[in-house]
Amino acid sequence: MIREPYSISVRELNEAGQGNIPEELVPASQLIYSSPATLAFNSPGATGFGVKRAGLAVPGSVMLLVAPGCCGRNTKLVSEIPGYEDRFFFLLMDESDIVNGDHLARVPDAVREVVEYLDEKPSVVMICGTCVDALLGTDWDRVCRKAEEASGVPVRPCYMYALTREGRKPPMVLVRKAIYSLLEPAKRDSRTVNILGYFSPLRDDCELYDILRKAGVRQINEISRCEDYESYLGMSKANFNIVLNHEARTAADDLAARLGIPYLELTRLYQTDKIASQYKAFAGSIGVKLDDTGFRAAAEEAVRSFREKHGEISIAVGEMLNANAFELSLALIKYGFKVPEIYSNISREDYVYIRHLAELSPETRVYTNLSPTMLHYDCSSAAADLTLGKDAEYYHPDCHNVPWNEEKQPFGYAGVTGLFEKMTEALA
Repeated sequence: MIREPYSISVRELNEAGQGNIPEELVPASQLIYSSPATLAFNSPGATGFGVKRAGLAVPGSVMLLVAPGCCGRNTKLVSEIPGYEDRFFFLLMDESDIVNGDHLARVPDAVREVVEYLDEKPSVVMICGTCVDALLGTDWDRVCRKAEEASGVPVRPCYMYALTREGRKPPMVLVRKAIYSLLEPAKRDSRTVNILGYFSPLRDDCELYDILRKAGVRQINEISRCEDYESYLGMSKANFNIVLNHEARTAADDLAARLGIPYLELTRLYQTDKIASQYKAFAGSIGVKLDDTGFRAAAEEAVRSFREKHGEISIAVGEMLNANAFELSLALIKYGFKVPEIYSNISREDYVYIRHLAELSPETRVYTNLSPTMLHYDCSSAAADLTLGKDAEYYHPDCHNVPWNEEKQPFGYAGVTGLFEKMTEALA
């Protein structure tokens, strides 16, 4: 019987290569992806922005959850969040529906009933299906067309299909495409830009806003900052889209194909030299000059001040946070800190960071949140002075912790500054 938690060094990972990622670190090779979802009540919609809450990003939208009772119970947690109390409706499935798909014939009437019940007509009804319909092979596009005819309002599908989470188009990719599918062709405005990727806005102090305004942009749209449906429709006027999360790439491709809005991608980084390089490339791609020296200086001063006060401390990094665990670990090591442990899954894309980690900190251990062997992890071990991420806090409950998982999204230099401010507070 295995009595040790599975782990592997970044040196061993790098030597194995991205084509030989150990099965213990690959979600698709495991029976169930239990953590860190377990820390969020084991539901993709129970906390943060899972499919259910994300599907209601369009102002004035409501959702019809078509599911067995067991799949719908966690929606109660979401419906208690202020602003979501009256936006969820349910069409429950019985055993006959699960076997025969009889529930699909009731969906148009259910949508019409929801619309008639509401005092104000919704902008769109999002229909959320579950794994039951994934197994049934339900054609939700066809069902939504019938529901749209019956109700007289737009109806769109979103898929809470945990079975496809490791597929080519997982639920959080498709829900992003769905929430922008209502945008229609409009006259483009050269001074309007959309920021795509997250369901909540960037931090108010994010320098990207200032950089865009100094480049001549007057209107910066984020779906989370749209006050009403009309302002949401105004996103159709954008001259280009900025994608900050790779899961929004499919949505951006769709907008490029349907509306002719091109896009470019920026990556969330915590290495200030890489942030600078990315902004330089961004400025070149849109044909402007930018001066980010003040923002960079502030971020690097936050790092310097923290290290001067706390020294070369050890920091354990989890994956349940607003960062890529490997890129953030690399940044911390380059800043002069130690990262003895990382708790995260691995993808091929992470090897761009793993290669550098193997050079700078080859003995850093990577633990999997997937393996039952983590039950044997010694939580009393003094592997770190500080932990980042809710999952890292679970493994070291007696350490100072920064969850770094707030809804307002960190990005760029402001993300670096904000993180080190939170780390300072945690150690205070």
